[in-house]
Amino acid sequence: MRCEGYYVKLIVVSGGVMSGVGKGTSVAAIGRILQEYGFSVTAIKIDPYINYDAGTLRPTEHGEVWVTDDGGEIDQDLGNYERFLDIDIPKRNNITTGQVYKEVIDRERRGEFLGQTVQFIPHIPDEIKRRIREAGKNFDFVLIEIGGTIGDYENIPFLFAMKSLEVELGKENVVHILVTYLPVPSNIGEMKTKPTQQAIRMLNEMGIFPDFVLCRAAKPLDTVRKKKIEIYANIDSEHIISAPDVKTIYRVPLNFEAGQLGRKILAKVNLKPRKSPGWEKYEALVSRIETPSRTVKVAMVGKYVDSGDYSLVDSYISLNQALEHATAVLDIGVSIDWIDAKLLETKANLSRLEGYDGIIVPGGFGASGVEGKIAAIQYAREHNVPFLGLCYGMQLAVVEYARNVCGMDGAHTTEVNAETRFPVIDILTLQREILSKHVIGASMRLGAYSAILGASRVLDLYKRTGRLEKDSTRIERIRGMPDQLFRLGTIDRVAAVVLERHRHRYEVNPDFVGTLVKNGMTFPGFHVRDDGTRLMEFIELPDHRFFVGTQAHPEFKSRLSDPAPLYYGFVEACARSGIRGFK
Repeated sequence: MRCEGYYVKLIVVSGGVMSGVGKGTSVAAIGRILQEYGFSVTAIKIDPYINYDAGTLRPTEHGEVWVTDDGGEIDQDLGNYERFLDIDIPKRNNITTGQVYKEVIDRERRGEFLGQTVQFIPHIPDEIKRRIREAGKNFDFVLIEIGGTIGDYENIPFLFAMKSLEVELGKENVVHILVTYLPVPSNIGEMKTKPTQQAIRMLNEMGIFPDFVLCRAAKPLDTVRKKKIEIYANIDSEHIISAPDVKTIYRVPLNFEAGQLGRKILAKVNLKPRKSPGWEKYEALVSRIETPSRTVKVAMVGKYVDSGDYSLVDSYISLNQALEHATAVLDIGVSIDWIDAKLLETKANLSRLEGYDGIIVPGGFGASGVEGKIAAIQYAREHNVPFLGLCYGMQLAVVEYARNVCGMDGAHTTEVNAETRFPVIDILTLQREILSKHVIGASMRLGAYSAILGASRVLDLYKRTGRLEKDSTRIERIRGMPDQLFRLGTIDRVAAVVLERHRHRYEVNPDFVGTLVKNGMTFPGFHVRDDGTRLMEFIELPDHRFFVGTQAHPEFKSRLSDPAPLYYGFVEACARSGIRGFK
């Protein structure tokens, strides 16, 4: 892995003790730090599951599915990579066990291994290394996150491949970082290092010795605990980094830099900084998230929030991050209450929506909680409460309007009711053909799609935030991406174009657009397929304080200093209402 006369540097991040310990945030934060020192960085997420991608996984078990420009359905950690590094990462930067074995078997079937016995070693690690080399071309640093926890059987081929790369590149070009967790049992009241010691031992058994240990815990690591880990791991205490809980993940790079982690990593790989970091603007944005000048209260009405006796919000992590980005720029905090849509299916429970400055209905699938979401949308429309509908949330806003304003009793999406008289939301004919072949994975409209905007609040927001697409290079790159669903579409000679990422099968039925428009709903943006078909991308109620929906997931393009336009406008509208905001 040479690049312009020198070896690309690899930083391999693995996790100990438990999943969800913060490996993805650590990778993203370290990448941002290295960028501040003048280096080019990319990141790779390795997922040991046998699924080919994250598209068919259950959100309550795996978290949100991240969507890339080129249509990949990826682990949510790639979202953190993109948000921190402010780059668009392609789907090849996610490697799964399923992808690796499928490629090796496909090559065997094509006769590429004739005369060889295809075995776990060397063929599986070789394929892993090949994918890492491809994803890491033309970057100074490649950060690799190994999913799961040290000790999982599924991690073995990936750890073996990492050790093999270390041998090939030389130890001076590879940094191993272990992210671990130090619990404080309530009955003891003392931070315990033994789980971390065991994680280090299991990593050592793979021939890998950590150069740095990032110690996640509720509180900062003290000297006593640091000394214990130093003795057990045989590494300098200066390489044992405290990583306590923080109010916002965007504080993490600043905390790492307080311990000079960036300079220590560069010293490990014999590099000097190319420039001095400048964290002033970044620090100001983070401070606004932590202590905004005022706060608005938002109801998030969705599903996927319960798992046994526990409530989970990882299904909507990018949405939450997009609201934080709006906070950072507007200096308006957002307090989110997660409301299970199923509870709102009983009319008596609609009073739970009183007192909110805004209501969001996010994406999702299936019939669970649908009538509760529709009831929440009706409440927002009739009470002039700022509303943002995302993907399924936009589709259900169309259903609600068709039923209660246009007089289409029983109007619905065919995803829920295939026999409805008024199928205002229906599936694409092309996608119906794909599904008829019993192909589910990657069968949705996925990745970056264009939308042409007309005069509207939506267009105004994209103009104000500088998000109208003017980069012809980026447009041509996306045009060249292979996709059977006409990703870019017809946009030539059109000025007001935006590109947002999608993940859905169903669309606004064009047969009903005229009736909806006649009754006051507008469609300020649409995608034009290469065959001339128009797909509605945005809805808006012009006379409402803020009632906007989008078929896309603009949260996937939101950044700390560059919030998604619709989230920016929504938070601004919530604050402008001035009737329920609180500090």
